[in-house]
Amino acid sequence: MTTDTPRPVLVWFRDDLRLTDHPALHAAAAEGAPLVCVYVLDEVSPWLRAPGGASRWWLAQSLRSLAASLEKHGVSLVLRRGRSATIVAELAKQIDAAAVHWNDIAIPPHRAIADDLAERLAVAGIASQQHDGDLLVPPTAIRNKDGRGLRVFTPFWRRVLALGDPPKPLPAPKALRAGPQVAGDQLEDWELEPAKPDWAGGLRATWQPGEATAQRKLAEFLQRPGGYSEDRDRPDRDGTSSLSPHLRFGEISPRQVWHAARFTADKRPELARDVDKFLSELGWREFCRHLLFDLPDLATHALRSEFDDFPFITDDAALHAWQHGRTGYPIVDAGMRQLWQTGTMHNRVRMVVASFLVKHLLIDWRRGEEWFWDTLVDADPGSNPANWQWVAGCGADAAPYFRVFNPVLQGEKFDPKGDYVRRYVPELAGLPPALIHQPWDATPVELAAAGVTLGDNYPAPIVDHKAARQRALAAYAELRKA
Repeated sequence: MTTDTPRPVLVWFRDDLRLTDHPALHAAAAEGAPLVCVYVLDEVSPWLRAPGGASRWWLAQSLRSLAASLEKHGVSLVLRRGRSATIVAELAKQIDAAAVHWNDIAIPPHRAIADDLAERLAVAGIASQQHDGDLLVPPTAIRNKDGRGLRVFTPFWRRVLALGDPPKPLPAPKALRAGPQVAGDQLEDWELEPAKPDWAGGLRATWQPGEATAQRKLAEFLQRPGGYSEDRDRPDRDGTSSLSPHLRFGEISPRQVWHAARFTADKRPELARDVDKFLSELGWREFCRHLLFDLPDLATHALRSEFDDFPFITDDAALHAWQHGRTGYPIVDAGMRQLWQTGTMHNRVRMVVASFLVKHLLIDWRRGEEWFWDTLVDADPGSNPANWQWVAGCGADAAPYFRVFNPVLQGEKFDPKGDYVRRYVPELAGLPPALIHQPWDATPVELAAAGVTLGDNYPAPIVDHKAARQRALAAYAELRKA
């Protein structure tokens, strides 16, 4: 390297696998120096939660997409595996970096890693800069009078809205200057994708990870004629944006979603109600991430500590039946099979199946959270545990424990013709809408005509709804008494 050649700048990619609205990349590119971009698969730093199987599959596709986008600018994505702070600091010294840039991930373990890295770089005499971009509002900007984050969504969201629009998204760099060639790992060597057996066929058929897909999905969603406020609760309709895994891996930023939605509402005032509801769902992600900022053990400890003594039971057979969509309740089984096949589940159905596990079966919410963590492509470290605690009644802004979703009524209300059940529980496809959510009420003749044999090709209910509800309420009453 000659003396007049500027020293390279290192960009550390994290859960922000995109080029557009990437503050760290934007700032580094603006310096005009040669760039080296790195992603570290960190499975060893303290307190980090290893991604589940479905998330690992998505990560592999997303990294390929990011690498291809960078390659168009002549820049390679360096892959390394190990302790993030150690690897990034060593790489910065190896290339004699002038600076290292990264985006903040406002989760305590991630911040601890970033702080460790900043200290190592300072000792080495290398500049570092952390940028905001993962959230609409930094968690420190919304505190109560005791300095704690808010734990009820509505006042939290009012505070976010009162702060006004977040900064506008940054454009993707028009040009990037390639830095020195650096050796890295081969993505295939990380074995993120399943091989023997290869269970990811349904994921491949359902999803196309990557920044371009995320931007296209957002644009298509905002071009729809309306109805999101109602359709979002209907699993039998294509009423949601399907952006959650793209947000989870940072293929699109919350700021991009916010400003695109606001632009749509300004152009089409008739969609203002739908846009507000859509943005409030983005706000729920924000709320969960703010909770995680204060409560890093959200996946293992109930926010309401009195639930630590709840009399959950161990029932491996019931847990297995729930996991594999064999409970005998069609809307529950459809949701669990959709999850297994596609790596996702409709949000309304997520609430129903979670309530069924915790309240009908009295199985610890943590077992459900762990299953979702492993099987969801959008398993977010904030939303996943926070949502499970919400349903279980032990979290922030929680649904009262005595609210027990009736799976039959939920199915009849939100899947009235049974289309969702027929898609994922095809053995019930021959039943009419009036019976598809409660096949046990069908006569032998009706069951035979539909080709259904309860207890054979479709299970009888593993619990009685009324009895299970009473058991759950009795357990809660005992907890309150204690």
